[in-house]
Amino acid sequence: MTPFLDALSLLLVYSAIAIYAAAFVAYTLHLARRASTPAVPVTARVPATAGATSTTDPDLAGTPTAPDTDTAPAAAAPGADGGAGKAARVGFALTVLGWVFHLAGVVLRGVAAVRVPWANMFEFSLTGTALIIATFLAASLRVRLAYLGSAVLGLTVLLLGVATVSFYVPVVPLMPALQSGWLVIHVLVALLATAFFGLAFLVSLTYLLTTRRRGLPSRLTRLRDSLPGPEDLDRLAYRLTIVGFILWTFTLIAGAIWAGRAWGRFWGWDVKEVWTFIIWVLYAGYLHATATRGWAGTRAAWLCIVGFAAVLFNFGVVNVFFTGLHSYSGL
Repeated sequence: MTPFLDALSLLLVYSAIAIYAAAFVAYTLHLARRASTPAVPVTARVPATAGATSTTDPDLAGTPTAPDTDTAPAAAAPGADGGAGKAARVGFALTVLGWVFHLAGVVLRGVAAVRVPWANMFEFSLTGTALIIATFLAASLRVRLAYLGSAVLGLTVLLLGVATVSFYVPVVPLMPALQSGWLVIHVLVALLATAFFGLAFLVSLTYLLTTRRRGLPSRLTRLRDSLPGPEDLDRLAYRLTIVGFILWTFTLIAGAIWAGRAWGRFWGWDVKEVWTFIIWVLYAGYLHATATRGWAGTRAAWLCIVGFAAVLFNFGVVNVFFTGLHSYSGL
């Protein structure tokens, strides 16, 4: 039964990848249609009537906005919210459908293994990407994020593709060091932190596009002008990073407690422990520089990008090419 459930889980993951790829196409069409029509930047403001709550920005199609008694979003250019808004809605629906298949694949992998499905790099990739999509969908209900759809889905398809091709391993029992309730707490919180860091990374990349004023083709210039303003993107990246940083801090604490119970010491300068701490320092520096040194803007965006690059290095390089007490890749 275990091999059958494992094969069925893998089939569901492949199906999710296909649906995510279709969602990526839909979101890309959304961006292309926005870029094809000159639009008023969404940060432009005009006086609003009391209690105004709606917008014609296609990124907010079907999503309520909070009342603003002082200002309201300026109307987009004629035609900007027609096909573009429809493509965004299709992309969102496909993303939800793909996530259902994805989640089912993760659950079946756990059922096949009779444990939580995040004990090796393959399972970590499955669960981590599922949480990235879940975070994106949840945030999309409150914040206009259709402009991030192509990036989020593209990153997810890439990570899932690499996981199924390069990281797949059959279901195996847990090694003794992982047979602890702290596996659920420590790794789940790390996965959630990675999801928030990933979204902050994509928002920071978008910020850099909105601040580039020269050397862009006309279509990219129109696309840039239709995106949320740099200040809004900078603020969103900061808020996402705060949540991720809190979760990553708890990851460090939970890992130290687990290490104390498993190996009799809270810290041993293992390469995985060191890189986890480096990531914490990078994001702590980002938050400190932004809050106290005025590092809002381009410098903050680059520091956020460097932080997520360290997260990817920790996962894709440290786990595979370094040996230590945390060598749980399964490869």
